Amino acid sequence: MSLGSGADKSGPAMVRYSTGQIWIGRLLKVVYRLLGLFSDLVFGLAYNNRTEPLPPIRNMVLLESGVSLARMIRKGKLKSEEVVRSFMERIREVNPILNCVTEDRFEEALAEARGVDKLVASGERSEAELERDTPFLGVPFTAKDSIAIRGLKHTAGLWARRHCVADEDAAVVRQLRKAGAIPLAHTNVPELCMWWETSNKIYGRSCNPYVTTRITGGSSGGEAALLAAAGSPFGLGSDIGGSIRMPCFFNGIFGHKPTAGVVCNAGQLPLATGELDTFLVTGPMCRHAGDLLPLYRVLAAPNLHLLALDRRASPSQLRFFIMEDDGGFPLSSPVHADVRGGLQRAARLLEGAHGVRVRPLRLRALFHQLEIWAHKMGSVTEAPSFAAELRERCGAVRPGWELFKWCLMLSDHTLPALLLALTERRLPADTESSRDFLRMCEALKAEFEATLGDDGVLLYPSHPTPAPYHLQPLFKGFNFAYTSIFNVLELPVSQVPLGLGSWGVPVGAQVVAARGRDHLTLAVAEELERLAGGWVCPSKIE
Repeated sequence: MSLGSGADKSGPAMVRYSTGQIWIGRLLKVVYRLLGLFSDLVFGLAYNNRTEPLPPIRNMVLLESGVSLARMIRKGKLKSEEVVRSFMERIREVNPILNCVTEDRFEEALAEARGVDKLVASGERSEAELERDTPFLGVPFTAKDSIAIRGLKHTAGLWARRHCVADEDAAVVRQLRKAGAIPLAHTNVPELCMWWETSNKIYGRSCNPYVTTRITGGSSGGEAALLAAAGSPFGLGSDIGGSIRMPCFFNGIFGHKPTAGVVCNAGQLPLATGELDTFLVTGPMCRHAGDLLPLYRVLAAPNLHLLALDRRASPSQLRFFIMEDDGGFPLSSPVHADVRGGLQRAARLLEGAHGVRVRPLRLRALFHQLEIWAHKMGSVTEAPSFAAELRERCGAVRPGWELFKWCLMLSDHTLPALLLALTERRLPADTESSRDFLRMCEALKAEFEATLGDDGVLLYPSHPTPAPYHLQPLFKGFNFAYTSIFNVLELPVSQVPLGLGSWGVPVGAQVVAARGRDHLTLAVAEELERLAGGWVCPSKIE
């Protein structure tokens, strides 16, 4: 059944609601709002704004961008070994507080760094040759645990895989190695990457570096927390419903969700089957917007012909649009004043700096963004059930029985994973309603293409609220729809930080462009970093 609001949402590619559906939608909206307010009160009292501060930053190497570090290493002004040691020490400082790193390869990374330093010192290759062929030579990086790094455990947060070690690198790790970068560590994820708080039965829960009683997001939550805490220059994330963008938003860093089908997903867990491999994307995460484009060039190297990354996009020549919410869907929280304020500030800064007009946009189908995503995901019939994924596709867990065991603290699975396994097949397949939402998805793709074209971008909330408290996503479980819709629309999105809000945690915005126009969102991300300040360090700098 579709969920109505108080208004008739009929129109092109829209659903016309019956009176009964409208009233159900109104009731659900009230219940969801009350549940959200109740959880705000209870968790606010329970945590009482407690936080554990991070150690100060005394090593200025930690504050440099990946591009800057690579340049200094090529020029011989900085040793790769020194860079690797700097981030090793920072990880050892922050990880006891944030619990974001699951396993490291420090000794191997140091050995590889020494090899880089010998190469640079030998003079066998010119600085220009090193920049051309290995643009990130000697720079360490990290990746979420679901992306394979040879020799490290590859668990995806699944208890049954707690001893599994990757025997080869994921495709994106190979690309970064080819560019000269050095893998340093794996970072924490939720169980099988299918929840937006990072916690699992193997490694436990990761914490937000700004306020440690709040979440890091998921599924690339450990990665985002580490990057925000200056524990790595840049990292790798993956995204099928917002798993790059939500953590980047909650932790105040930059991230990019590429156009679908550009970056190879091979070597990741869970395996993306059929059309899911289109919805799943892999992309860069970093503190400095200037790293996004060079990293994306490396990751997308086999498919650069699908993009226009060499085309310079000037913000003064772009058309800007803004939407501040989804139109009031019953199962989405109201957009918080801090999030709206961040969007409005970004619009004002762009208008003031470039003389452009940021025009309000209304795409009515985005009211249904959760339903569109859910039906689109559910239409992939060749993919195994999540219950089967929890058993590594060897049979399937019995969600009801596992939920009973969870209540007795005997289950090897997390509550969000069991709830997903329990409810995943509740959506009716191949019904007229389902077909309506699939048609709506295609119509919305066409509407985005027509509206944004070759020179338009949309500013859109990354999430209705800044980072909630630990466990609170269970009471606001559908808010991920603000990011997930763009996976099934296959559009490029850059996540941009816009300072800190009233809760002491970051706010930010998604910058969306038409398919294949990634260069537009990346250009706007760099400009908004210049105008709004970008990443805010969660530690004192001494």
